[in-house]
Amino acid sequence: MGGSMKLSSKPDAFTRRGQAWFCTTGLPSDVIVEVGEISFHLHKFPLLSKSPILGRLIEENSDQDECIIKLSDIPGGAKSFELVARFCYGVKIELSPANIVHLRCAAEYLQMTEETAADNLINQAETFFNQAVLRSWKDSLEALKTCDVLLPHAEDLHIAKRCVESLSAKASIDPDLFGWPVSEHGAMLSPEGSVLWNGISTGAKLGNFSSNWWYDDASSLSFPTYKRLISTMESRGAKEEIIAGSLMYYAKKCLPGLNRRQSKGLVALPLNSAITLSEEEQRHLLEDIDRMLPLQRGLVSTNVLLWLLRTAMILKVNRACISNLEKRVGMQLDKATLEDLLLPNFSYTMDTLYNVECVRRILDHFLEMDQTTGGSGSPCLDDVMASPSLAPITAVAKLIDGYLAEIAPDINLKPPKFESLAAALPEYARPLDDGLYRAIDVYLKAHSSLPESEREQLCRLIDCQKLSLEACTHAAQNERLPLRVVVQVLFFEQLQLRTSIAGCLMVSDNLEGGSSRTLRGSDAIATSGEAGASWVTAAAVRENQALRAGMDSMRLRLAELERECSGMRQDIRKLGGGKDSGWAARVQRVFSLKMKLQMCSTDEGKMSEQHRSAAAKLEKLQAKVSKHKKHTSPLMPEL
Repeated sequence: MGGSMKLSSKPDAFTRRGQAWFCTTGLPSDVIVEVGEISFHLHKFPLLSKSPILGRLIEENSDQDECIIKLSDIPGGAKSFELVARFCYGVKIELSPANIVHLRCAAEYLQMTEETAADNLINQAETFFNQAVLRSWKDSLEALKTCDVLLPHAEDLHIAKRCVESLSAKASIDPDLFGWPVSEHGAMLSPEGSVLWNGISTGAKLGNFSSNWWYDDASSLSFPTYKRLISTMESRGAKEEIIAGSLMYYAKKCLPGLNRRQSKGLVALPLNSAITLSEEEQRHLLEDIDRMLPLQRGLVSTNVLLWLLRTAMILKVNRACISNLEKRVGMQLDKATLEDLLLPNFSYTMDTLYNVECVRRILDHFLEMDQTTGGSGSPCLDDVMASPSLAPITAVAKLIDGYLAEIAPDINLKPPKFESLAAALPEYARPLDDGLYRAIDVYLKAHSSLPESEREQLCRLIDCQKLSLEACTHAAQNERLPLRVVVQVLFFEQLQLRTSIAGCLMVSDNLEGGSSRTLRGSDAIATSGEAGASWVTAAAVRENQALRAGMDSMRLRLAELERECSGMRQDIRKLGGGKDSGWAARVQRVFSLKMKLQMCSTDEGKMSEQHRSAAAKLEKLQAKVSKHKKHTSPLMPEL
């Protein structure tokens, strides 16, 4: 059995004229049944022989000149009673998933049981429903849809419950568990996967099935019915990622914001499949989906969660829903993209272009989770670069630095709010502060009227020792930075240069020391070889001492420049105390700017010269070591 079933084979004897149905049996009708605006001109005997309810109503109205029965409460209305009347007359009717629920509820209402007549309508409808409808995914889905207009009758007869259980059992089965997919659309398949027609293999094969094959069908259900289906699947132990995927598919189909944007991680929707809901319905839908969605990292992609959060802000859902979505995003913030994190500000009470407070709350949730999972320590730079467990927080630091750079041009963004978000990350989260420096530079450029004290306060967030060489070079020439910060950058840049040169010299000393030890361990080394080795070592020591002297001189020069700048600033302040204070302020700004430019250009030339000198000396030292090895190589086989 499947699809439909025909009852009786008598020709159709019913005709419709406007709002009335007539049974053309040759006998005049003796009873009129009114169902809503439709009237049925029928005969008493066929009706009372099948339904005791109709028999009682006919008897109650038999003393009147014209027997008129009103059935205003029959489930399914005139559509259901038309099928019942046809069944009572024994004319041909066709049972299908679209009308079986109407017939079953109407038969129960009219008490068309086996006690009244054999093979009555209740028995016929139950047989078709159990043996045909519930065995097919497509038929069960169609029957379940009709239950929405037949409540509470369909619920009282457990028709909706049986359809939901049938669908949940089929949807919970993994297609990969068997050799071929579940026959959800009525197509019978052989073990080889080919479609069967009357038991004969046609050779045609269906496409590969995945665990989301039922998403689109389930999304056609009303949301209360869909919630019931998902709840039943969860009780059957369906995988959480399958449930989450179905929920996101339903949300994408019903919420315009998600439907317009083809978000990553969502199954593509068929064309023209969106459901039109009112704003209030969308609000309740989103709140319910949030409550149903399993709270687990990775079930839904971060960009989809952020778009759910954006839609929630537009729809003005309750605070609990927004808070839950923020927590979900925070759990996997390291997978977010900058584009999706730029949440516009939909509130009239906030003056910033983007919702910075929301991003701060999301970041706090991530940091709280990171501390809970054991990331609360302060590892060194090498650990940050190498440890896989620190990869999420370094990714989040890079994301937040990019976010700060994007929101920095907003003129309404106050320094405390910018500083609060930038300082929220722990120190070890940023292996380098280049991204933070760029964000602060953009902010200072957009807020040119910022006082010097606030500029210095923002620049304190930057660790000059964690700036790359390119960032140091840019900062040394940056007129927007306070003078103290520029001097710090130059100092640490020179310190990095000194450290790198010392490291290179140490490597060279180790190479020379190894060569000397090898030579001393050989009895066959010539006197000229020993003299060459001692000459190379003495030259390396002299050059190393010269480099150290140069570095000390540079450090003293930097300290002297800083003292001179401080003295000049004090002198300018004294000049500002006079009568023409405006003129003094202008002189201070111009003179300070010229000093900064002069210092940066002078120090930059010295740094470049130091770089070139160190590189040349290192190459010369390596050439000497290589030359020394060539002189001693003929003696090595004798060792």
